[in-house]
Amino acid sequence: MKVENRVMPDENQIKAMMNDPGPDGPIVMVNLLKFRDKAAYNDGSDADLSGREAYARYGAGVAPLIEKHGGRLIFAGPVTFLTLGFAEEKWDQIALVEYPNRKALFDMSTSEAYQAISHHRDAGLEGQLNIETTPDFVLGS
Repeated sequence: MKVENRVMPDENQIKAMMNDPGPDGPIVMVNLLKFRDKAAYNDGSDADLSGREAYARYGAGVAPLIEKHGGRLIFAGPVTFLTLGFAEEKWDQIALVEYPNRKALFDMSTSEAYQAISHHRDAGLEGQLNIETTPDFVLGS
């Protein structure tokens, strides 16, 4: 299995998201985050920040946008141990975010308000994986 962290989706992924309404009902995005050692803003500012600190600025700005589009943060926390399997490098943090549907995620991530804060995300991330899932299995049922 090849895994490739990225900061932005490629053109085919964007087109697919635009043209496919996705599953009916809510989706949960699993975000596997890898931070830069040092923030990398395009204008060279805030070079003393870590990638995690730059991403925290993004997090503070995106949280209200997620809620505005009907979503909610379910969980966020650091990766502390890889219990099963193998990865050359582990991700630094995981975040689970629920949206009412794929369109809500798309509308949020293409909004002017999102574009105004996304530079913090770009400065902080070395790469990430975003995995869409649906709540179709509940433990114990």
